[in-house]
Amino acid sequence: MERNQYYAAEPIAALATPWGQSALAVVRVSGPGSLDLLGRVCTAPLHEAPGHSLRHGRLIDRFSKPPEPIDEVLVAVYRAPRSFTGEEAAEIFTHGSPVVLRRALELLFQAGFRRAGPGEFTLRAFLNGKLDLTEAEAVNELVRARTDRARALALRRLSGSIEGEIRQLKEGLVRTLAAVELHLDYPEEELPAQLLPEEELESLGRRLEGLAGSYRVGRLYQEGVSAVLAGRTNSGKSTLFNRLLREERAIVDEAPGTTRDYLEGLIELEGVPVRLYDTAGYRSPADEVEREGIRRTEAIVAEAHLVLYLVDSSEGLNELDRRFFRECGDGRLIRVWTKTDLGARACPRGFLPVSAQEGQGLAELARVMAQRILAGPGLSGEEAPVIDSLRQKELLDRALEAWRAFRAGLGERRPLDLAAVDLKEALDALGEITGEVTSQDILNAIFSRFCVGK
Repeated sequence: MERNQYYAAEPIAALATPWGQSALAVVRVSGPGSLDLLGRVCTAPLHEAPGHSLRHGRLIDRFSKPPEPIDEVLVAVYRAPRSFTGEEAAEIFTHGSPVVLRRALELLFQAGFRRAGPGEFTLRAFLNGKLDLTEAEAVNELVRARTDRARALALRRLSGSIEGEIRQLKEGLVRTLAAVELHLDYPEEELPAQLLPEEELESLGRRLEGLAGSYRVGRLYQEGVSAVLAGRTNSGKSTLFNRLLREERAIVDEAPGTTRDYLEGLIELEGVPVRLYDTAGYRSPADEVEREGIRRTEAIVAEAHLVLYLVDSSEGLNELDRRFFRECGDGRLIRVWTKTDLGARACPRGFLPVSAQEGQGLAELARVMAQRILAGPGLSGEEAPVIDSLRQKELLDRALEAWRAFRAGLGERRPLDLAAVDLKEALDALGEITGEVTSQDILNAIFSRFCVGK
């Protein structure tokens, strides 16, 4: 969409539900005069309808001769400023046939609506003061959430958790800046040696660091991680893959080399989406196809966050396994001792015993995988705000860098006018996060990633 279209105060329309056959679908319209335009092609009594009310009618193609009914609909009416966008708006509930939707949208465009661009409804909500920029981004994060934990975090951001934390941080920075400027304005006066209590300055720094560090958590729950099942041929990878997915995705056979290429599926561990890969087993390849499968396995293993290396308990360890352990390292490696239901060799130390066939050891394996995924700094408590935006992370890093420069300057007794510059830089960065300070290009970049109709 052209840049100036984002800012055009003209009525827009778009499908708000996915294309495809369904019982119902929703078409959204918004902008000045939307209800008058909609009234040209809809028999529902919209002119006198109060906000937040439903009206029944039909969509009529009055541009054809004779006029042709398109669908029977319900229209939810919203009056400015009490709507999602802050503008006059409506949601049209149609039957979910692609044919109906195509005709309905064509009709609205003929009536004078412009096709909405990606995220344009949410952009208008931001421009009209219904959302700040962190809440607007949270709308898209909520739409894209793949686990319940990601949904809950996005919903908290939409409810203003980030905006509230940024506001409090800015208040602390403003108090600090006011103290600095007081020193600058009255240098001859007897003023306290400290700008603010040291505890307050320390707290501001910790909160900035904590919010910036929460990005790791936010991305973990939104984007997830990858986990690879690796091992020699016939070590039980495909059986374990099917068990973890709880469906028969991989072909299981005792013949070595059954899996020639990798398979993938999505599971969830402690609210984190995990992309699970079943790969071709390691052995001397019998042909070029198998050689390519092993090459692909090595490429996936190299990029994976977790590697579950399976050893068949009936075969035991060999030099190929030991070499893999040396090259992979322990940071992302989980050793799995498979087929324990066969009563073969005892499980060595450092391995997790599992029988995918009988379901034994799977709960412990899932627990260890989740523990490994969630290990590390930055995992905040349930009530702490968590960001999930690279833009916000970069701006927080900028604010944190300016804050550290300010603190270093105080320790080195640099001129206070330089300290004021550092504090203003931190305030500007925080203002960009919420959208108080922003630019047209930034808005285009953010909202172009949204769905059309949102």
